[in-house]
Amino acid sequence: MIRLYDYLPSGNGYKVRLLLTQLAIPFERIEINIIKGETRTPEFLRKFPNGRIPAIEFDDGKLLFESNAIISYFAEGTSFMPADRFQRAQVLQWLFFEQYSHEPYIASVRYLVIHRDVSDPRRTILDTMMRPRGYDALGVMEDHLKAREWFVGERYSVADIALYAYTHVADEGGFDLAGYPAIRAWLERVKSQPRHIPITKR
Repeated sequence: MIRLYDYLPSGNGYKVRLLLTQLAIPFERIEINIIKGETRTPEFLRKFPNGRIPAIEFDDGKLLFESNAIISYFAEGTSFMPADRFQRAQVLQWLFFEQYSHEPYIASVRYLVIHRDVSDPRRTILDTMMRPRGYDALGVMEDHLKAREWFVGERYSVADIALYAYTHVADEGGFDLAGYPAIRAWLERVKSQPRHIPITKR
């Protein structure tokens, strides 16, 4: 069985759990506590040199890390990844956007708010730079969703999964989504998809 190395509160880990569940792919979930430094042990780093979760270990010993690479792999050949070449590029566009313009701010602010006792130099720029850039990312998403139901084409895809993961818990980082009606409607559409699971489900 596939092994998923994960940390329950992580949106990046949640992306993988959600997609595997919606694809009905069985997996063994292994909890790795990032706060206790369990991704920095020699044993973990030998397998996954980036020292992060989520990470996948296949039955044949192959290893894969980085959340959006993992969900792209499992989405291949399914309805979660468009067959059209241009739409596939659009999915990648939103996956890159999520990791470069969205996750570093929305996810990181949530992490710092949830783990108030963790020392982190980013706290000095949380309100002056990180939260404003998070709102910038939300603005891009809101504008895009005003005229469409999904991020790419006419159907739910891994682009939606990637962006949903941290957007739906953005309030835990102090982000107010009241002024983003298109995002809020999209969050409800994602939540209504078959075999949807909450981030709290192991």
